[in-house]
Amino acid sequence: MQDQKYEYGMIGLGTMGCNLVLNMNDHGFSVAGFDKDKSKLESFIKQTDKRSIQGFNNVNDFIASLQKPRVVMLLVPAGLIVDEVIAELKPLLEEGDLILDCGNSHFIDTALRMEQLAKDKLNFMGIGISGGETGARHGPSIMPGGLKENYKRVASMLEAVSAKVNNEPCVTLLGPGPSGHYVKMVHNGIEYGLMQLIAEAYHLLKIVGQLDNDELHEVFSKWNDGKLSSYLIGITADIFIQEDNLTGTRLIDMILDNAGQKGTGAWTSEEAMALQIPVPVIDTAVSMRDLSANEEDRILTGKILKGPKSGLKLPEHMELVNELEHALYFAFLTTYGQGMALLHAASEKYKYDIKPEEVIKIWRGGCIIRASMLENIRSCFKRNPELKNIILDEKLAQELVKGQNEIREVVKKSVEYGIPMPAFMASLAYYDTCRSKWLPANLIQAQRDYFGAHTYKRNDREGVFHTQWLVNQE
Repeated sequence: MQDQKYEYGMIGLGTMGCNLVLNMNDHGFSVAGFDKDKSKLESFIKQTDKRSIQGFNNVNDFIASLQKPRVVMLLVPAGLIVDEVIAELKPLLEEGDLILDCGNSHFIDTALRMEQLAKDKLNFMGIGISGGETGARHGPSIMPGGLKENYKRVASMLEAVSAKVNNEPCVTLLGPGPSGHYVKMVHNGIEYGLMQLIAEAYHLLKIVGQLDNDELHEVFSKWNDGKLSSYLIGITADIFIQEDNLTGTRLIDMILDNAGQKGTGAWTSEEAMALQIPVPVIDTAVSMRDLSANEEDRILTGKILKGPKSGLKLPEHMELVNELEHALYFAFLTTYGQGMALLHAASEKYKYDIKPEEVIKIWRGGCIIRASMLENIRSCFKRNPELKNIILDEKLAQELVKGQNEIREVVKKSVEYGIPMPAFMASLAYYDTCRSKWLPANLIQAQRDYFGAHTYKRNDREGVFHTQWLVNQE
């Protein structure tokens, strides 16, 4: 195959890159792969037998092996490495060549790279991919953003390798500029929120319900057969019965309670704050990962701060299981809603023209946050494509109204037994805040004017006002 010209090039042959290449080749596309890491390259080459795939450790030979105009895909860690790879590629590429960044790059970086490469008449797209190694190999959810003419060049390949739901590919051009990476960022923010909610449910079931791992497996398996059916609930059920090869016990009990993060959740929170769109469940999930990392501080603090009497057991844990199922559904809906509200605001601000129904459509398969309830959410946007927040949809709002009693009971139990469930609390507080005709922000306006002469607005007349408050100065 030394003289063969390949349709696509892939830089980064780690788990995701390698599996995506194999997926592409399964669908009839020839691919050249490049990686400076010798072990990754060797592992890749072992899988190329009788395939129209070739691995390279020399970037010049790699580029020379590609059909013109070239399409080069990147699956490397976000940040500086992406810029270093682009800098190495630029002298070797020609006008009209296309680079696809398929990693988790920040959308601001993607916009800047598009602008800079356009000056050299090189094309660039940011493409979010979700589904982990299994998704990459057998069909991920793919979130591209960029120019329509560039998308047309790769659409058939992306549609072929993507996940399918009802024979519909889980990929579509989401909008111009870095819209693809923006949508992937929000996807990951929602993912943070859902994972934190599941972890809190596990905490309550384990400590208060005193369910063992087999019982937890049964609960989550049952939930996955119902309205909570989703990828994350399904893998959670599996986790509880995974044995540890080193100790022969359940692996979950051997894993350190310290959750890491790569930044995409924090990016979502930062962007939401910049656009003044509240995403409290996602914010809480980011904070809780930070708190989990402070294990030494938690141990020291636990010796000082005491909570409710330990050793309490809930008399009817099946009642707790039922309440948690409904409470999780409620909290999941509000988390998806917060993410979609952010996408709506960003689409207007950045002129992305993102179609929310299309986003939900491609999230139904392949990605980490896929869930059966997404069909209900998709119906909201079918009824009203301009919907700012799904909680404003009458049918979905009724589901939240029906589910509020259970989440209130769950929050009560968490308080009574001293179990931290801040994401559930944030979900309920978001619901109650959104439905409140009056909020105590008038007091905040008064305080700001009192100490800083920041002025305030009145509810009985137009204009901006300032008062000389009665200051007690001694």
